[in-house]
Amino acid sequence: MDKNDVMVVLSEWSMWGQKLPNTIPRAPRGLPSILPADLVTVIQGVRRCGKSTFMYQMIDRFHLDHDRCFFINFEDPRLSSSLDTGLLDAVYNTALEAKGSDCVFFLDEIQNVKQWEKWLRTKLSLSPQSRFVITGSNAALLSGDLGTVLTGRHITVEMFPFDFEEFKVSTHKSSIVDYLMMGGFPRALSFENPTQLLREYFSDIIEKDVRRHVAVRSSTVLQNLVKTVFESAGSEVSQRSLATTLGTTADSIGIYLDACEAAYILQACPYFSFSEKQRQVRNKKFYPIDTGLKNAIVTKTGKDLGKDFETICYRKLREKFQRVNYWKGKGEVDFVVQTGSGILPVQVSIDSPKKRHLEGVEEFTKAHKGVLPALYVSYENFEKLDLLE
Repeated sequence: MDKNDVMVVLSEWSMWGQKLPNTIPRAPRGLPSILPADLVTVIQGVRRCGKSTFMYQMIDRFHLDHDRCFFINFEDPRLSSSLDTGLLDAVYNTALEAKGSDCVFFLDEIQNVKQWEKWLRTKLSLSPQSRFVITGSNAALLSGDLGTVLTGRHITVEMFPFDFEEFKVSTHKSSIVDYLMMGGFPRALSFENPTQLLREYFSDIIEKDVRRHVAVRSSTVLQNLVKTVFESAGSEVSQRSLATTLGTTADSIGIYLDACEAAYILQACPYFSFSEKQRQVRNKKFYPIDTGLKNAIVTKTGKDLGKDFETICYRKLREKFQRVNYWKGKGEVDFVVQTGSGILPVQVSIDSPKKRHLEGVEEFTKAHKGVLPALYVSYENFEKLDLLE
């Protein structure tokens, strides 16, 4: 592409001389207080969760000069024949020619560009006045070459669909049941047929963010796998059982689940143990990234408000602590997290804790000395999860 064509695309994606749209403010965990020039800021999260919108919000958050912010989305079909470092050079040189060296580059879905990792490392070293923000819809964004090329040169921020507080601001609904049913994908909350849109999201995530990372002839087996796991959300998942159900091998199922987790459509909850061997041999539990997406995909018999509530509790803990586990002996503890004060068992129920919750905690406490008093989470005290550190 010549520089005139590049400038056309940049001008349509950027906000030069325009007022920023009025959107729900987002504050993902881990975001720095200033936008660093010596580090690449990486924003990761499931497709359509609001990463691109948040990049525009960063203009005001970091008090940036609108006219020096250059946005481009590498899923723009006009760029499909030029997705290589030559395009990145054209974007960079066009910006510098127009505004000088002190520019901020917002590179959306950059994983579509060949050899972008080494290009970015070079620019980071040779252009100390430029700043770079990149997004991707797959956690594999920082695997492979980038993990070594940018070691110590990046900061990663994870984004998720709206949480309950953001949902309430967006919809003016205050019922947690509404949130469980509708979920938190921003655009779907205002779309006239949200189920239709969420099903499109599901297909796009499977095709664009999962299938391209695994060797599978058809996306059907991936769709069926995710639907099956959605329906058993919060239960231990046996790769062998899934393999039998879906007509493939346990090893393939393991690869597919890893790819689904990397694409953020599924989130894993491993078994809690101080022994790495025990953690590895025990099955994981899995949760959908969003209850609205799950409810748009599964049959009515797979819908369960109790499991949906457990899902949003898991995600809240996952955002705060990154690593969330479960524990199971004769009884079970829904979640175990390592807080700043120690190991915390968390039991989840729609209303008051049941006998099994109490017995599970008692058994866990006897097996692990020195753990914190359990936290029992219900609809009424869901906000307690926000207070954990």
